[in-house]
Amino acid sequence: MKQIPLFKVYMSEESIQKTVEVLKSGYIGQGTVVDEFEEQLKKYFNHDYILTVNSATSAEHLALHMLKNQYGLKDGDEILTSPFTCTATNFPILANNFNIKWVDINPNTLNMDLFDLARKLTSKTKAIMMVHWGGYPNDLEKVNEILNYSEKIFGFRPIIIEDCAHSMGSKYKGKYIGTHGNICTFSLQAIKHVTAGDGGLLFVPNVELYNKGKLLRWYGIDRNTNKKDFRCEADVENWGFKFHMNDINASIGIGNFNKIEEIIGKHKSNAKFYDDNLNDLEDVDLLERNPDMDSAFWIYSMKVQRRCDFMTHMKNHGIAVSQVHERNDIHTAVKKYKTLLPNLDKTIRNVISIPVGWWVTEEDRQYIIDVIRKGW
Repeated sequence: MKQIPLFKVYMSEESIQKTVEVLKSGYIGQGTVVDEFEEQLKKYFNHDYILTVNSATSAEHLALHMLKNQYGLKDGDEILTSPFTCTATNFPILANNFNIKWVDINPNTLNMDLFDLARKLTSKTKAIMMVHWGGYPNDLEKVNEILNYSEKIFGFRPIIIEDCAHSMGSKYKGKYIGTHGNICTFSLQAIKHVTAGDGGLLFVPNVELYNKGKLLRWYGIDRNTNKKDFRCEADVENWGFKFHMNDINASIGIGNFNKIEEIIGKHKSNAKFYDDNLNDLEDVDLLERNPDMDSAFWIYSMKVQRRCDFMTHMKNHGIAVSQVHERNDIHTAVKKYKTLLPNLDKTIRNVISIPVGWWVTEEDRQYIIDVIRKGW
């Protein structure tokens, strides 16, 4: 029986060759290959302030940490965020001693419900953590209007952090996600569009945050000038973390990133095929498609009736499916933040994702459609 996985690791021959070179070089820490990868990224995104780190979780932790230093946020401040995401989005909020306030989801996109976001703004709201589910962008123009409202009513404009873990190559109104003036984090974890083995990216909007992040991702030490001798640093003004990327991960990232258009092109082609062939099924509810929101479709999510039966049906035909992420608000670690989220309650029982990635061939995707159309 045919077996079609939901996720698969992409590894180019160039990545393998470049990694072997690094492994043989005698230098595998953060060095010139990391610099090369960052320059590659800056050129692709046409954005000067991109930092590599060792995971997207580290990028989010570092971003939140810097908000305290740069913008005066303090312990106990309120962060509005989505509960429907990987815990990597929300646990860094707790790690930085901020408080979570959950915002409901939009059932048509699985992104944050912007009406609920506007309703939940208070004078305590200092930042908003925003996820682009599956790669489908939030309405950033509408978000900006909400920020203007907050500034007018409460005298403070919350900082936006975009969790772009699903969104490598996605665009909002023709411009890459990550380049709309907010703090943004990306994942280079094993099963993402582009993997560096593991790793993450932090996009910041100005040179001050860029320079600060460059220091704090490596203990607060300036790797170029802050040395008394080979192994001893001079005075460290602000302590930091061991969040930097190394040359091994960067070498993997460089080779795979050279294939980004091919990878994303296949994801988008498969997604369009599903859109065209599933839109007439009574028990399948497709998500919103807006021409301003150009998704890179890391996953292809939809809503189905009798999801348990659907999952069994697909498994019996060798097709891996999943909800992908559990709602975060059910965990004991965040129990005190529990609130009513009627859209999420109603929607989550029907959410499912089917294989859409670069490994799904034309034959595979037709097979998936045929299996779904048989009914369950």
